[in-house]
Amino acid sequence: MGSIKKKRRKKMTKHKYRKRIRADRHKKK
Repeated sequence: MGSIKKKRRKKMTKHKYRKRIRADRHKKK
């Protein structure tokens, strides 16, 4: 699973990736 996340990270822009991290944090909580 980690490798898949790394591949997605390269395709996404940094700004979009940051938004994704925030969304993931909310989902985990």
